[in-house]
Amino acid sequence: MRLSRQRRMVLDLLWSEKAHLSARDIFEKLNAQGRNIGHTSVYQNLEALQSAGVIECLDRASGRLYGYRSDPHSHLTCVESGAIQDLDVELPPDLISRIEDLTGFTIESYTLHLSGRPRTGG
Repeated sequence: MRLSRQRRMVLDLLWSEKAHLSARDIFEKLNAQGRNIGHTSVYQNLEALQSAGVIECLDRASGRLYGYRSDPHSHLTCVESGAIQDLDVELPPDLISRIEDLTGFTIESYTLHLSGRPRTGG
């Protein structure tokens, strides 16, 4: 994949923010930094980067969010703010074995999606 100037701008933003952003967020942040890029260019470059496996795309009810990681990992979503945190979680081998026994499948990889809210008072 050719890394054009616009793709580099999108990647640099995702890597520096280390957050999951919508295409609109990316468009607004880049233009606020004085980097002139159009809506269409943002969408096209996000699609190309995601298709090439360079970034991740999460489909949410509110729309797509893009993240800087492409490796297998899990997510924790705050039910109050909607913020998404990347997690590197390894399940205990005995739990994987139990899942395999229940399903009849051999687990080769997994990602978890957890939802919760911040603890109060401590």
